[in-house]
Amino acid sequence: MWLFPELMYFAALQPRAPDSEAHIHWKGAAEIVLASCTKYMDANDQVVAMDGDKEMYFRKTIEDMAAGSLRCIAIAYRPYDIKDIPLDEERLAKWALPEDELILLAIVGIKDPCRPGVKDAVKLCQNAGVKVRMVTGDNLQTAKAIALECGILDPEADTTPPNLIEGKDFRSLTDAGREEAAEKISVMGRSSPNDKLLLVQALRKRGHVVAVTGDGTNDAPALHEADIGLAMGIQGTEVAKESSDIIILDDNFASVVKVVRWGRSVYANIQKFIQFQLTVNVAALIINVVAAVSSGDVPLNAVQLLWVNLIMDTLGALALATEPPTDHLMHRHPVGRREPLITNIMWRNLLIQAAYQVSVLLVLNFRGRSLLNLGHDTSDHATKVKNTLIFNAFVFCQIFNEFNARKPDEFNVFKGITKNRLFMGIVGLTLVLQVIIIEFLGKFTSTVRLNWKQWIISIIIAFISWPLAVVGKLIPVSGTPIHMYFARIFCHRR
Repeated sequence: MWLFPELMYFAALQPRAPDSEAHIHWKGAAEIVLASCTKYMDANDQVVAMDGDKEMYFRKTIEDMAAGSLRCIAIAYRPYDIKDIPLDEERLAKWALPEDELILLAIVGIKDPCRPGVKDAVKLCQNAGVKVRMVTGDNLQTAKAIALECGILDPEADTTPPNLIEGKDFRSLTDAGREEAAEKISVMGRSSPNDKLLLVQALRKRGHVVAVTGDGTNDAPALHEADIGLAMGIQGTEVAKESSDIIILDDNFASVVKVVRWGRSVYANIQKFIQFQLTVNVAALIINVVAAVSSGDVPLNAVQLLWVNLIMDTLGALALATEPPTDHLMHRHPVGRREPLITNIMWRNLLIQAAYQVSVLLVLNFRGRSLLNLGHDTSDHATKVKNTLIFNAFVFCQIFNEFNARKPDEFNVFKGITKNRLFMGIVGLTLVLQVIIIEFLGKFTSTVRLNWKQWIISIIIAFISWPLAVVGKLIPVSGTPIHMYFARIFCHRR
């Protein structure tokens, strides 16, 4: 706590008021209280009239303290005759207390240091495409200094309106003006709870996904209006907690980064599973439909498809949905509320892998007897060997493609794979079960045992999906979802 030297003594020890006089004290924002002061108490215990030079001196000191990221509070009082003060509670509640002609006692600067790691957390949010905005009731200069200390403001960036704005200036704008200003605001000082609510509403009207942190009862409207409300678990009021969606137990902004990180991880894992599932569905459907239409026989029977569905649904979901969050997620651009769940990157990967599997397995279906040198076998046995190889290669393709689904937009699909032991366990279990099905459960699945050459062929067919995925990721994709192209063509024709 810092005090002016000439006011330190008088802030701590004020002369006793006469018995017929009562002193009512004010405490609040330094520049606002100072504007209501017409006098001040000097070092000689005397009340002196506030002249222009002294007022400028006080204002200059407030600005200097605010620039040093100190929160400035002024303490003042006004003497009243006891006879003029209503004593009963009902009259006292209705008494219009004048807030002018105050006598300045002290100006206090309070230092509220940033928590360790806040600057790094803000930088991570900014790298993730999340714009951090500060809305506070502090002096604008104090807010600016704290924002610079936290990394919310760049010292070399523009720190003039509307990037830096006071609440009264923001609320005086029109609705359209507030929406335009909200896009650029980084720091809002001397704001009221309603200003915070207006900022949230303006950003949502612009289509932004808004998350708000708060701890006071006055923050409840903004927490409720935001897409995601984050209340403080330690200092937060019950009203703020009830109005929020998430409660931060340690009151640390760094926990917001964890929320973003895990939220993106869940969303990305859902996309991975959808890409993997659709690839299996598309490939299995086309293979069976084409084979049934052309020859009247299907290479994948009902029991085999049930096993494929087990890989695709239960085991695939466990393997891909348990991927832990990575740093790569925090370098992605945020997903808008109207963006499709299946992106163009997913469509590209899906179509490449499905087209490869369908092409290879259909070739085996129609030319398998000659390619596998099964001409000397009986027709029935050759068909069973061919269909078993198609089934085995198809399952191995899904196992290998499961690795590709882990990293839809990265070349190294094995990065961090050892950290997900469940994924490795599921892949290993699937391989073991597939060997058991082919080698020992032939009667149940209508398969026959394969020789070592046919096992190698199955593995090679599946292995090609890895380099094929790398080549596919070199193909650039536009930001427009594929289904939007069809919508545009349809609208254009109409």
